[in-house]
Amino acid sequence: MHSFSGISNDACILFNAIFQIKGASAVNSRHFLLVPAGSTNRKDSVPLWPAVTYTDVPITDVKSQTVSTTFAVEYEMDQSEARIKTDTALGVMGGVAVLYSLLKTVSWKRRIASPLIDVETMMKFLLFYAGDLANVFFAVTVGTGLYWLIFYKAQQFVSVLLPLPAQEEQFVTYIGCAFALKAIQFLHKLILQVSVDVFLIDWERPRTKASRTVQAAGEPKRDPSPVSIWRTYFVANEWNEIQTIRKISPTFQIMAVLFFLEVVGFSNLALRDPWPTLQRSPQAYTPSYSLILRYGVAASLWLCVGLLQVIFFTVFHEHFVEDKIRQFVDLCSISNISVLLLSHRCFGYYIHGRSVHGHADTNMEEMNNNLKREAESLCGQRGLLPNTDIQTFQVSLTNRLRSQYDRIREPLSRRNGPSRLMDASTANPFEQNVRAYHTMNHFLGSIIDHAHPDMDYIVKDKLVFERVIGMEFLEPSEKSIFYNDEAHSFSDVLFYGNEATLLIFDTLFFCVVDLGSQSFVLAAVLTYVQQMIFRLIRNILGRKNLVNKTLVDERFLI
Repeated sequence: MHSFSGISNDACILFNAIFQIKGASAVNSRHFLLVPAGSTNRKDSVPLWPAVTYTDVPITDVKSQTVSTTFAVEYEMDQSEARIKTDTALGVMGGVAVLYSLLKTVSWKRRIASPLIDVETMMKFLLFYAGDLANVFFAVTVGTGLYWLIFYKAQQFVSVLLPLPAQEEQFVTYIGCAFALKAIQFLHKLILQVSVDVFLIDWERPRTKASRTVQAAGEPKRDPSPVSIWRTYFVANEWNEIQTIRKISPTFQIMAVLFFLEVVGFSNLALRDPWPTLQRSPQAYTPSYSLILRYGVAASLWLCVGLLQVIFFTVFHEHFVEDKIRQFVDLCSISNISVLLLSHRCFGYYIHGRSVHGHADTNMEEMNNNLKREAESLCGQRGLLPNTDIQTFQVSLTNRLRSQYDRIREPLSRRNGPSRLMDASTANPFEQNVRAYHTMNHFLGSIIDHAHPDMDYIVKDKLVFERVIGMEFLEPSEKSIFYNDEAHSFSDVLFYGNEATLLIFDTLFFCVVDLGSQSFVLAAVLTYVQQMIFRLIRNILGRKNLVNKTLVDERFLI
């Protein structure tokens, strides 16, 4: 090893290049370290000079023989401190994730009214922890990618150097763990959403007599006209349609990200050179990509476009164009239909859709007059309590009420079970559906009307801390509790209320495919296909669940 000092850095590089070509007469391999003027050779300093390794090439014919040579400079920096900081962040945030997952598990146990710690409880904790730990890995990896992207590309004097490809393996492993854990959380939420208990309570009552007469004891007798089922079918259709709406447009998301990466040139920020230039000439030298920078650019760009869409959707689109969630609540009121959603055994959501006019089966003129009276405040308010307009609630049910709910549904469950459990009463499934529907409708309607003192309920506000941690402090023992919920949190059982999970999952899917293929276009195409597949699965399974739980005919869900 030979070292020289007192010369400039550029001279070192040039000298080594020339020496590598001219030194063809030597016998053994040589190593030269040329130290620029003013540099120090300390282990903890950033190496600013090149170390050149070369070998001899025997020349047999000077006039005809050609020798191809290459010259490359690779700078290396000790990454142990960065790895320690990353591992420390993962350890601390992972510990917080354990506590948060335990809190979620306790809340889940309260909502299913089960005090026992069993295998199901442990599995639920692991599922909660998978999602929280995925968020930890995602936050750390995105933060790391942004750190290298900002401090490496924006530096005017050399202070940090990128990790070498071999040093990026641990970082890629963290990304893989984040994606795998987030996929588990996403599938868990998907399964929960397609198994929610839902029932549509029809408040409509007959108010006219049918034109047909029935002879009874020689005297004509009139029967009340039946209540129309079309309003229930209409509400069920609307619920079926909003199951997969999101706060962003997936198509616009993918097109916008591809535009910035491939057209504007943000992908050039992932190259290993320290210049933050977006456009490069075709003749210019193009270095290789850094996986850390590539992930940092792709993830941050995907998140920025997604967050801007969410802000636009919630601030502008919902207020000035349309808000499908609030429109659904208004539709329930106009249709005289309430909706009960049970995401857990003893916890769920209630949308009070009882019409203030008493009837919704009417003609166009009377419907318009009713809406006009509401607009002019000439009738009561739509709220569950008198003189209130709050229509959405979180509900904590007592064990007694839930047991009665299950008893009404038991014949249907037995019918859908093994054939050996079926009895003669299940011979006509259609009649059984009709009987169960009317029984459930009458039971839930009487509960809302306080007709069962032993299964009564109270209405109250949630504490701020209860809203923050997502857990109810009071356990309903004698009476159920309806919590006022102006935030329409029943969207938690839809894609709409889980946009954060969907956005992070799409981001990780896009980045994982890109890191494996080194192609943003392929990653965008596969991400779009993945979104369409899961949306189709959610629609199909959600539709089947809606038919089974609301007892509506699937043929009317279009």
